[in-house]
Amino acid sequence: MGEQYRVVALGGAGAMGRPVVGRLAGRADIAELMIADRDTAAAARLAVKYANASAATVDASDPVRLRELFRDADLVVNTTGPFFRLGVPILRAAIESRTHYADICDDWEPTLDMLAMDAQARDAGVIAVIGAGASPGTSNMLAALATRELDAVEDVHTAWPVDVPFVGDDPADGAAGGESAAVVHWMQQLSGTIRIWAGGAPAERPPLEPVRLDYPGLGAGTAYTVGHPEPLTLPVTCSIIRDSACVMVVRPETAAYLMTLREEIDRGSLSLEQAAAAIESPTAGRFARSALRRLSLRGPGALPPFFALATGVRDGRPCRVGARLIGSPRGMARATGIPLSLAAAQILDGSVRAAGVHPPDAVLDPERYFEELSAHCDPPLTGRDEVVRVDRTP
Repeated sequence: MGEQYRVVALGGAGAMGRPVVGRLAGRADIAELMIADRDTAAAARLAVKYANASAATVDASDPVRLRELFRDADLVVNTTGPFFRLGVPILRAAIESRTHYADICDDWEPTLDMLAMDAQARDAGVIAVIGAGASPGTSNMLAALATRELDAVEDVHTAWPVDVPFVGDDPADGAAGGESAAVVHWMQQLSGTIRIWAGGAPAERPPLEPVRLDYPGLGAGTAYTVGHPEPLTLPVTCSIIRDSACVMVVRPETAAYLMTLREEIDRGSLSLEQAAAAIESPTAGRFARSALRRLSLRGPGALPPFFALATGVRDGRPCRVGARLIGSPRGMARATGIPLSLAAAQILDGSVRAAGVHPPDAVLDPERYFEELSAHCDPPLTGRDEVVRVDRTP
C-alpha cells in the first residue's frame, strides 16, 4: 500500500462504526474515508464532520455492490452485523477485490467459515483480521499477555461483563433499547449449541453452562458460557492443551432469565428478534419462571468483569495467570469500535504483513495495542499498565 490510503468503513454510520470512523478520520495517511451504510442520511451526516470523508449507500447483502465499493480501496473495516448472516459474503467480496480487511465478527459459526478462506486470502495477497473488537479482540490480546508467561498452557477462559460493574460502563447502553444486531447476535449465541474446546478438541455444548473459575489474587466465582470465536482461535494461537471457553460474568437472576429465553428459542416459540425484544421488555411470566431457576445458580463472586485466565505450567510448577482490564473506552460501541481502529492502524502502517485470515492475537502486537488503547479510555490514560493488570499465583 502507498503512503495515502483509501478506506471503506462498512456500516460506518452505525453505533459500532462511528467510533471507528472518528478514529480513522484523524489519520493523516488516509486520503479518503468512505462511510458506506444502508442509512444514506446517517452516513451523509457523519461524513460532513470530516474533511477526508464521503458517504455511500450500500446493501451489505449485495456482493456486486460490495465489490464495486471495495475495488479501489486499500482497506475495509466492517462493523455490519449480524455476522452469522453477513460476515462470510463481505469477507469474500474483500478477497475478490484484493482489499485488506478487518472486522468485529463475534459469532463462532462464520469465524470457522472465514478462517477456512485463509488460502484464498493468501493467494490474493489480502490481510484479513477478524474479530478485532472487544470480545473477541481485546479478550484475545488479554489472553496473549496471560499465556506468554506460561511454559505450557492447559486452559484459557475469556470473560466479559453483562450486568456487573465495569470501568467501561455507560448508562446510555442500558437506555438505548432496540433490537440491534448486537442483541440478535447475543440471542443466537445463547441458543442451540455452541462450540468450545474441551479435552484438547472441539466440542459441542449447550450455552449457559456454569464454569467455576479461581482468579489469582481475587478469588473464585461462577460465570456462564456463551458462543464466541475465542475458543476456536485461542487453542491454535496459544497452544491450549485442555479446555477453553468464553464466559459471561453475570448475576444469577440475569442468567436465569437468559436460560428461560434460550428454552423458548430452542423449542421454536421465540425468534431471535423476538428474544432480543424480550431483553428490553421482560414479561411477568418469564420473570416468574426464571425466579425458580435462579435459586440453584451461583454468582460471579470475586471474579473481575473483563479478563482472560490461563492455567498451565511455569518453571515446572502449576501456575495461573490472569490479565484483566482496569481501564476501557466507555460504552459498548467505543469499547468495540476503538479496538477495530487499532487493528486497522497496524495493517495500514505495515506492522501486519502476513496475508491470510487471522484472529487478532495471531498478528497484532499486544504491547502496542494496549498502549494505544489507553489513550482512548475514559478518562484518557497514559500506558499499558493503566489499562491492564496481570495477576499470577505465586
